[in-house]
Amino acid sequence: MPNPAPVPDHVPPDLVRDFSYFTGPGMCPMRGGDPQGALADLHDGPPVFYAPNNTYDGYGTWVFVRAEDQRRVLQDAETFSSHRRIFEKALGYDLPTIPLEIDPPEHGAYRSLLNPLLSPKRVMAMEAANRARAAELIDGLAAKGHCEVMTDFAFPFAVGVFLEFLGLPQSRREEFLGWADKQFHGTPEERGEAIRTVIAFMEELVALRRREPAEDFMTFVVEARVGGRAMTDKEAVGMGALLFVAGLDTVAAAIGFDFRYLAENADAQDRLRADPGGIVLAVEELLRMFPTVLMTRIAACDTEFDGIAIKAGDRISCPSMVANRDPAEFPDPNRIDLARENNRHVAFAYGPHRCLGSHLARRELVIAMEEWLKRIPAFRITPGTAPLTYGGHVFGIEDLRLDWEVG
Repeated sequence: MPNPAPVPDHVPPDLVRDFSYFTGPGMCPMRGGDPQGALADLHDGPPVFYAPNNTYDGYGTWVFVRAEDQRRVLQDAETFSSHRRIFEKALGYDLPTIPLEIDPPEHGAYRSLLNPLLSPKRVMAMEAANRARAAELIDGLAAKGHCEVMTDFAFPFAVGVFLEFLGLPQSRREEFLGWADKQFHGTPEERGEAIRTVIAFMEELVALRRREPAEDFMTFVVEARVGGRAMTDKEAVGMGALLFVAGLDTVAAAIGFDFRYLAENADAQDRLRADPGGIVLAVEELLRMFPTVLMTRIAACDTEFDGIAIKAGDRISCPSMVANRDPAEFPDPNRIDLARENNRHVAFAYGPHRCLGSHLARRELVIAMEEWLKRIPAFRITPGTAPLTYGGHVFGIEDLRLDWEVG
């Protein structure tokens, strides 16, 4: 366990709490764990607290518990900045992750540029290819009667969608899967090596599309103009690298948590097979219960939040998995209701930085569940096994082994 960060002088002692997304109860890798559920009891404590053990680049973090307070923070980009310099701090790369780490008003120009590429219309244009890809992967597993979901389906499917979006051939899937495996599950050295490889690839792709335009994402980016000027190579590379880092692990993990729930609840499988139209609402409810991403910010200036002094430079954490179980927002918040309506979850964050890829992610999850339930009979977690779950910057699940009868 890393040493706790020093508690700043402006933090009242009664607001300091022993807490960590990385090493706390239910957060460390464990078999059969429930990392999202392990955080539900935070609603029994203070709505805002300081966690020196929850170290973020050497600092402790303020943790905001209530959904209403998280919305206030995430909406106020002027006070709570997204400019965290992820690649620079992790790898020494001066590379902007656009639009994730750009604050308004500049953020709006990039967002407006990218919105059409991830609009519902554009996502639906990819639907047939993505659905065919899911069906192909599942059909390759059906006759076996068993699989490990993450390596056999979730990651290959997510990487295939990424290649489709980027305009790259599916023949490169195994190569990208190797990079993804190192990036998300390797040692710190392997993770650094993987993201450097991805950045180098994006640099080559940017140069190629400047020489040889095509009908794809990167051509659109390198030919785009923002604020009246051409996009720089660094900006284009940052966009491409962010797509890889942000769009694979999160979707694959969400598929894993969804399939685990279904494997443990045969009645839910039966219900959705009998009424496939209910899958859209079911996906929303499972996004509420099993979100995978923490939202983090940095205070851009000294401020006060409900009487609590927050100083410039303080790290801020808005855990979606806590807001999504807020009893003030959701009746019976720890119960899964696959038909829940008016589901105001924040799995995709809130405010100006609400996830740009939310439409695509939703369709990936719906397609995955529809095609799986259509092709795989009643399935369960393989007896004698249990998936490995963990917390962290992205909550994850691994070694999810399922089996079913082959008729």
